Formats: sequence, C-alpha cells, structure tokens
Amino acid sequence: MRHPSLEEMQALTPTATALSQLDIWIAARSTPEALLWFRLQCQQISTAKQERDVYRAMGMAARKLGKLDLNLSSDELATANSLRPGFDPSGWSVDIAARVAFILASYAGDEAQFASQLDSIADSAEINELIALYSGFPLYPAASAIEHRAREAIRSSMRPIFEAMAHRNPYPMQAFDEAAWNQMVVKCFFLDSPLWPVQGLEQRNNPALARILIDLAHERWAAGRAISPELWRCVTPQLDVVGDAELLRVLEQGSMAERLAIAKSLPAHDSKIRSLCQQQNLKTAAKDMSWQELLQESQQVPH
Repeated sequence: MRHPSLEEMQALTPTATALSQLDIWIAARSTPEALLWFRLQCQQISTAKQERDVYRAMGMAARKLGKLDLNLSSDELATANSLRPGFDPSGWSVDIAARVAFILASYAGDEAQFASQLDSIADSAEINELIALYSGFPLYPAASAIEHRAREAIRSSMRPIFEAMAHRNPYPMQAFDEAAWNQMVVKCFFLDSPLWPVQGLEQRNNPALARILIDLAHERWAAGRAISPELWRCVTPQLDVVGDAELLRVLEQGSMAERLAIAKSLPAHDSKIRSLCQQQNLKTAAKDMSWQELLQESQQVPH
C-alpha cells in the first residue's frame, strides 16, 4: 500500500486520513504477512460493507497482529493530536489500532447506519473488542449519532471499559452534556479510577458537580473512608458557589495530598482558603507537582 503524500492527506476526509495514519503505525510494527492480512481486511470491509466482515476481522486482530504496545514516539503523538485535538493513543496496542481501523473502514457515509453498526458490534463484543471500540471514538464520524453508545461506556461497572471512554479521550469533553459529564467524573471515584487522565476537567467544571462531590465527601467521612485528593480538584474552583466549610475541614484535618490538591486548584482571587494555603506553604509545594504525581503520593502515604 502506497502511503499518500502530505497534499493527498490534506485532501482526504477525516475518516480516510485517520485510517491512513493507523495503517502507517501498524505497518511500522508488523511483519509483512500480518500487514498484508490487515490491509486485505480493510479492503474487504470497505468494499463489501458487510458487518460480518468487521466482526470477523476484529475477532482475529490480536491473533494475526499481536498485542504489542504501539509505543508511539513524541512525533507520532503530535500527529495523533493533529487528527483530532486531544486524541491520545499513547496507551494503545497494535490490535486496538487495527480494530479501530476496521470500524473506520466500514463507514459508508450513512451516519445512522454507522451508529447502528456500532451498537451491533458493542452488543456482541468481548471486553478487548469493547475497549478498542470505545478508544476509537475520537476518530469516528457521526459524533452526535454515536453519543448514546459513549454513554453506555461510562455506565459500565467494568473499569477497563469505562476508562476506554473516560481516559485520554477528547470525546466526552466535547460531546457530553453537563449531566453525562458529571456522571462520568463521579463514576471515577466509585470505580477507584484516577481522574488525572480525564481531559477537560478545568473546562467542564461546574457547580453541580462540586455539590455532588461534596455530598460524596460527607458520605465517606461518615463511613470513615479515605477520600481521593483529586475530588478537591473539582470542588475548590467552585469556592464562591459551594462555600469553604469542607475545604477548611480538609486544611485542618485532611491528608497532605488533599491539602496540596486544594492549593493546586485554588481560584486566583483572595480568600480565607488561599491565606491558609500560603501559611502552610502548600502553594509552593504543589506548584511543580503533576496531578498524577500527587495521586501517586497519596497512595503511598497512609492517611
């Protein structure tokens, strides 16, 4: 398969461009025999437009291509972001890329038909196929028509399926309404799933979410359970709306990680909370710490 030039890539539809890029990544990480199989499947799927071809190819992807991580370079990740801002396949394996490519190859321009096909695939898929299907949402056409299926993913009680939609994925941030967005964020705490890989937390933060999480904090305090410091990332920016009682409690009694989380997510204006954080030197300590590092530290240090 000859890869298109830059000028040809720019003339392709977004779906065709994404499919071509996936082919490039897979070609660089596959044997000639495996690559030939992959390309023949894509050709068959795009020509015949039969759902059974998609099912069969997705089911055989791991066996034919393997499950090695793509291990994309920084340049390749930059290319991924150019396909869709926020698209981050850094955790993908070769079989995930192939399965997403098969779904893309099946698109025939009919959004309703594509959404129906996604439903059919999801209803019969095993867990690894579901992870691939949901991971590919940033690249799929018919974004509005497939939103109901994305909501199914965030309702899943299976953490790997939930995280395929919630983590490193720009689709929820751009497509979900406030209720669905809040449901996804709150679900992270119930599944013990980290919040830091979720895209758009600052942009989509809202008072309703902060109130829900304050209620959750009270429930966990009453039960004597620890609270993830990431919870305060979504509460502290809404200080003017939800008040400072819970934040004051954390600054007096909470873990160091919780206090650092409050300091790291404080709004810019002056407040009693800001003064306390400065007195405890929390702002300086939190400044150069990523959310991932902060969460990891909280898991290493007993509360």
